[in-house]
Amino acid sequence: MFVRAYLRASTTDQDASRARDALHAFAEGQGRPVAAWYGENASGTSSEREELARLLADARPGDILLVEAIDRLTRLDALGWDSLRRKIEDSRLRVVSLDLPTSHAAMIESHGDDFTDRMLDSLNRMLIDVLAAVARKDWEDRRRRTQEGIARASAQGKYKGRPKDHAKRAKIENLLNAKKEDGSDFSIREVARLLECSPTTVKVVKRDMFNRHADDAS
Repeated sequence: MFVRAYLRASTTDQDASRARDALHAFAEGQGRPVAAWYGENASGTSSEREELARLLADARPGDILLVEAIDRLTRLDALGWDSLRRKIEDSRLRVVSLDLPTSHAAMIESHGDDFTDRMLDSLNRMLIDVLAAVARKDWEDRRRRTQEGIARASAQGKYKGRPKDHAKRAKIENLLNAKKEDGSDFSIREVARLLECSPTTVKVVKRDMFNRHADDAS
């Protein structure tokens, strides 16, 4: 059994590794240190998360997927969560979340009989499903309140939109225009890693560059 810890933050302004100390202390306290860390800045509503996909690819039957809270694992809608849950189950991973005490028992390889193990697994699947639904509802509520606030501000002529980080965008453009020592281009993932931002941000800047060049050429 290997413990694989997953860390996620929604934006590049947040620290995805913030919960690392808490997960490390918990795993050590259970006598099972974390074998591998997977961290990324990505929305929990996205099914395209590179580090989570890498964790699932690395996992072996019986491994632990350790998270700080279920909302770090998912804010997906029902269909998205069903798909992710099937992938987790197909990998025979056991989810342990610090905010779900009943899941902590999974850190023990076996409780001595098949009935107990199956009952605990069934209970945790149900509770994780509930917390996944709560996480999605929380995201939808916050999104609705944000949109309502924007609508009110727009009606009053006060909404200016989210300011762009021009310094960060300039650095991204410079790397996208640069060449590596072997003459090849930097990939989107490489730029994101070097500048500690999300691949989505790099893709947006690259799209804007393309559109700007297309306008210049027209």
